[in-house]
Order: sequence, then C-alpha cells, then structure tokens
Amino acid sequence: MNRLIDALPDIKISTAPEDLICYSFDASGLEASPSAVIWPENTEDVVRVMRYAFDNGIPVVPRGAGTGMTGGAVPSKGAIILSLEKMNRILEIDPENLYVLCEPGLINGRLQRELERMGLFYPPDPASMSFCTIGGNVAENAGGPKAIKYGVTRDYVMEIEAVLPNGKILTTGVRTPKGVVGYDLARLLVGSEGTLSVFTKIRLKILPLPEDVVTLLVMFEDLGSSGHAVSRIISSKIIPRTLEFMDSEAIKAVENFKPVGLPKDVEAILLIELDGHPPAITKEAEKVADICEHLGAEVNIAEDEEARGKLWEARRAVSPALYHISPTKINEDVVVPRNRIPEMLNRLRRLSEESGIKIVNFGHAGDGNIHVNIMVDKKNKEEYKKGLELVEKVFKETLELGGTISGEHGIGLTKTSYMGMEISETEMSIMRSIKKIFDPKNILNPGKIFLP
Repeated sequence: MNRLIDALPDIKISTAPEDLICYSFDASGLEASPSAVIWPENTEDVVRVMRYAFDNGIPVVPRGAGTGMTGGAVPSKGAIILSLEKMNRILEIDPENLYVLCEPGLINGRLQRELERMGLFYPPDPASMSFCTIGGNVAENAGGPKAIKYGVTRDYVMEIEAVLPNGKILTTGVRTPKGVVGYDLARLLVGSEGTLSVFTKIRLKILPLPEDVVTLLVMFEDLGSSGHAVSRIISSKIIPRTLEFMDSEAIKAVENFKPVGLPKDVEAILLIELDGHPPAITKEAEKVADICEHLGAEVNIAEDEEARGKLWEARRAVSPALYHISPTKINEDVVVPRNRIPEMLNRLRRLSEESGIKIVNFGHAGDGNIHVNIMVDKKNKEEYKKGLELVEKVFKETLELGGTISGEHGIGLTKTSYMGMEISETEMSIMRSIKKIFDPKNILNPGKIFLP
C-alpha cells in the first residue's frame, strides 16, 4: 500500500490495524479485513482514488456508516475501503423547488432535523436513521415506516453525481419534477449497492411537513387478526403514513430490553400513524379504530409528542433488543402482498414450531414488509445450520405468496445464493451485462449481488 499512499499524498489513508478492524464489518456480522481505508473529502478525491484503483486493478468498496444488513460494505480480498463519512455536507436546500442537494456521508437523521426546522421533511426514515448515511440509503434503496404512504428512497432521488470505476464523473437525473430524456440511469444507480459507481452528490425531493400527526397503538390477542386489520384499513381507502407490526416475541424483547409500557400479554401490536389536516385525520383515526375494534383489538391514542416518541423508541429498539434473546439473529426482510400477511405470519409460526427455533417478526406491515428474525446461536453449529436451512424455507413461502425475498436490505453477500429463486436467467444475464458496462474490470464492490 506504500505506492497508493505515495500516489495520493494529500488524501487521508490508513493501514493501521485498528482502522482495518473498524472497517472490516457491517451490521450483517460478516467480517473481512481491507488492505487500506481511504477517507476522501470531495469529488476530486474520489476521482483520483478510482483512477488509481482502475489503473492498478485494486478492488474498492464504497462505505457509508456500515449499517447494512447483507454484507454490502464488507471488503473482498485485497480491497480498499472508500469511506465517504467526511463527505457529509448539506450543499443546498431549495424550499421553492422542494429539493435538497447533499453529499453521500450525510446522516439521515441530521437531514431530517435540518429540514424540520424549515417546515419541510424527507420521508424515507430507516430504523437506523440516527446513524445511517444518505449515500448508503440510496445504494440500498432504503425504506422505512413511512414508505406505505410516501414511498422509498428511489421515489425521492432526482439527480446523482457519481464517479465511475474508471474515474470519470457521471451526472444523471434531473432537478425538475419531470424528465424523460433517455434511459433513467439515476433510478438504475439507486439500489445498486455500490457495484456500479461511487456517489458524490445526491439531489433529493423533499416535502412540506404535514400539519398534524395522530398515533394509534392497537393491541391484538390474535395474530391473524392483526394481519387482517392491515388489509382492511388499506381497502377502506385510508393510507396511514405508518402501519408498523410487532409480534408477541418482539414486544417481549423490547420490554425486557428498554421498557416503555407495551403489553406483554398480547399476540401482536400495530403502531399506526395518520398525518395531514387535523379534522381529516381525526375522522380517519376514528375509522381505523373502528376497523381494529371490530377485529377484537384494543386501541389507544398517544396523547402527546412524548407518548408518541416513546412508542417509536420502542419500535426502533426491536432490532438491538433481539440480541438479548440470542447471540445471533439471521435477519431477513421479505415482502408479501398486504392481503397475504395473515397467511405469511401463520406460515412463519408453523416453521418456528416445526424447527424448534424461535422466529421473531416485526416490520412495515402497511407495505407487506416483514422483518423475519431467526434466533440461533452461531457457536452451536447444528442449530445455526438449521437456522440457515430455515432461510430458504422462508424465502420459498414468500415467493409462493407472490412476494419478494428482500424489500429494503438488498442482496450484498448474504443473499447471493438465493437470487436465482426469484430472478430468471434472462434477468440475471442483463444485470451482469450492465455491471460489465459500468465496471469492465470488476473492481467496484466485487462479489456483491452476483455469485462469482
């Protein structure tokens, strides 16, 4: 790596063991040491790094905050980690044209706070919003609780400045609400998991902050009824801004980890929010409560901002709380059509009972996105093997119900071997061809998405 350091003397580069360790893993639990870590501070730094890597055949792995669940930021052998955390500025907020221009290392939560001060908001809000980056969100096409009403990251990306593997700068997309000139390369880059380019600037659509929010906590003694409530709410022509689900095991995990007063004796809860004009959402809240009560649920309304905050604190605590149940969790994020949620939940319960392995479910029920957590101990080889076998069974059940094996976590390393369950050979061939056009030397995040 001395040649690299000599070639880029004014860019921060480290080969210190402590830095290599810190950048060797992400939230997937997978780990591999990079050969170096580089911290670019602007587009020109990224250009210079990529030109050097291209000329010398060195693999490069772009990295945000390392919050990805599928190993997308885990380096391949000999790879450089290109950490974009120093490129974290908000470059422009335009309240007239409703867009923000920012760098990829900007923390999602910071952007949210800055916009709210101006009466604006950016809807995609993953559970990791306090520390995940906008660049990582775009690379994974991140969703979040508000996706049911407002959509996912892809729906807000207007324009991307990116550096290609050969060091050339690509600016694609538009800064206007409409634009249909040529192929939509910006949408192609969203969700590409760092395999096609390195993002350096991102222009995002933003929205006016809603006037008011009503939050409902709905408790069910029957698991299937909670699923039926989801489809009935949507079919009643009400689109909540969030419609979150937690099963009994998820509720118990949260209350044991960070108690907020959730009932431990129910089979499931829905956390439902409606936003908009106060009189309108009050009527909608009454209708939602009526639907749920007819299904045997108990409905509570959050009385103030503090009560609402506690409920969301509980929802966002589910993932870390699960580590107190088992030292290892295999986390999947399947999606099924909303009206198949009850059937999917029953199938997951059956798989858990048949295998003897606890499966904890929570997620964005409003758009059918269930986070399936298979609780195992990786040190117990037999149990861990059974857990991995369950993954394929979960995916099979999902696809049988017309779903998809990943709603927002992407493919990375952990799901590469399952791609063929959903993606046809024709589709796969086209995707590989696109990868080759962008990255003919296969140096940008190699080994991700596609099997070698």
